[in-house]
Amino acid sequence: MSQNVVITGANRGIGLALACFYAQQGDRVIGVCRQSSAELDAVAAQVIQGIDVTQPQSVEDLAQHLAGTSIDLLINNAGLLADEVLGELDFASIQRQMEVNAYAPLRVTEALLPCLGRGSKVAMITSRMGSIADNDSGGRYGYRASKAALNAFGKSLAMDLKPQGIAVALLHPGYVQTRMVNFSGLISTEESAKGLAQRIADLNLENTGRFWHSNGDPLPW
Repeated sequence: MSQNVVITGANRGIGLALACFYAQQGDRVIGVCRQSSAELDAVAAQVIQGIDVTQPQSVEDLAQHLAGTSIDLLINNAGLLADEVLGELDFASIQRQMEVNAYAPLRVTEALLPCLGRGSKVAMITSRMGSIADNDSGGRYGYRASKAALNAFGKSLAMDLKPQGIAVALLHPGYVQTRMVNFSGLISTEESAKGLAQRIADLNLENTGRFWHSNGDPLPW
C-alpha cells in the first residue's frame, strides 16, 4: 500500500537515495529542501523547495504546504558536518551545527504533528558520533554535541508520541560516500538507504526510541 513519505534534505546524498528508494517502492515522496535538483525532481511526487529548516517562518511555511496531508513517514535527514580544533574553537560553527542537526528536526517534527497520526513513523537520521559511550577519538565538538542532542530529542519524542501510536527511530546511516565527507565513506548512498529503510520497516511501538546502525546493530548512547 502506497504511503506518503516526507524527507528533508532530499535533493542530494542520503536524502536523495532515500527518495529514490521509496519512489521505487511505489510510495508518494515529498522532497523538502532549500534548492531542488534534477534527480529529485525526477523521482518525487512533490518537491517543496526554499525551505530552511533552521528558520521558524520557513518551517511554518512547510507546515502550511502540507496542511491536510497525512504523513505516514517523516524522515528528518538534513544535516551539517564541520570540524573544530581545540584551542581554536569556532563557536559560531558549533551553534550552526546545533541549529541544523538538533533543533531543526525537533522544530520540523513539532510543526508537522497535525499531519501525523496513529501508525505514522518518524526517523531521525543521526550519527554514531552522537554516542558519548562510543567517543574514543575526541574532536568534532559541534557535530558530536548536535547529534547527541538530536538523540535526546528523539528519545523524548518517542516517549511523548507513543500514546498517539507514533513510533520514532534514531538511525545512524553508516559511513556513507557523500559530499559531507568528501565521498570518502565506506558504503554507497544506495546501500545506506536500503539499510535505513529496513530499520524503518522494523520500527514499531515496542522498539520506539531506539538508536540503531543502518546495518541493524544497536548503538550505545
